[in-house]
Amino acid sequence: MGTPVDPVDRRVPVRGMELAVREWAGAGRPFLLVHGLASNAHTWDGVAPLLNAAGHRVVSIDQRGHGHSDKPDEGYGFDEVTADLETLIRALGMDRPVVAGQSWGGNVVLDFAARYPASLHGLVLVDGGFIELSAAPDATWEKISVDLKPPPLAGTPQPEMLARMRNFHPDWGEAQIEMQMGNFETQADGTIRPWLTLERHMQILRALWEQHPSDIYPRVSTPTMVAVAESGPPDRLTRKRTEVEKAEAGLASARVHWFEDTAHDIHVHRPAALANWLLEAVTDGFFEGKEAVRA
Repeated sequence: MGTPVDPVDRRVPVRGMELAVREWAGAGRPFLLVHGLASNAHTWDGVAPLLNAAGHRVVSIDQRGHGHSDKPDEGYGFDEVTADLETLIRALGMDRPVVAGQSWGGNVVLDFAARYPASLHGLVLVDGGFIELSAAPDATWEKISVDLKPPPLAGTPQPEMLARMRNFHPDWGEAQIEMQMGNFETQADGTIRPWLTLERHMQILRALWEQHPSDIYPRVSTPTMVAVAESGPPDRLTRKRTEVEKAEAGLASARVHWFEDTAHDIHVHRPAALANWLLEAVTDGFFEGKEAVRA
């Protein structure tokens, strides 16, 4: 294991807008890392240097509407955001990267793998990709749109937001807290507001409601790793087990690992464990199409 290089931040023209990327240069198989809903590229800052230290080129991105990327009013469905990824990969000259996505980002990269199978070498779903909102008991869009609507955080003093995060994640270090604080813009008056507006957030949530991963699995031929956080309320955990079983059964080649006592943001909470698991898959040839293994 070598020493990671310093990342370079830049904006890349993509489909009439610019996406912000963080890039760690390397000669090995590239990794493209995709964040979740209302999140940001910095949440991969724990994983990316570890992959880079093993020789891999690594790029994490702010998806449209998020972080330092452009924020068009429209285009938040899966057809548009997956086209963003395909264009970005070509613009960066990435040769069939391993593409990883967390939470909603997992659903994005699952859809991407079905639409653009020649554009990636491997697929990684990090506590996402198997999220099927319409499959929940008594699920309706009206209920989902209320239950999953984000809280009104704009105008919260930045120190208060920091304190909330530290209280919510008492076992996280300051670097991990700062990764999550990247979800917000700090304004001149010292208050924060989410980079992703409420209207755009709800557009994404509606697209997620309408997506059916169980219909997509049979169209994914790429070897797929599924990282699952074994935490949360018992009813959600039971539903998650069913979702993961459907993914494992439906995908052509899947390797599943449950991360015990780990937050939904596995890439932030357990970056070394996640990175090492991914590097093991590179070393043992999983992405080359070897037999799937349940880990």
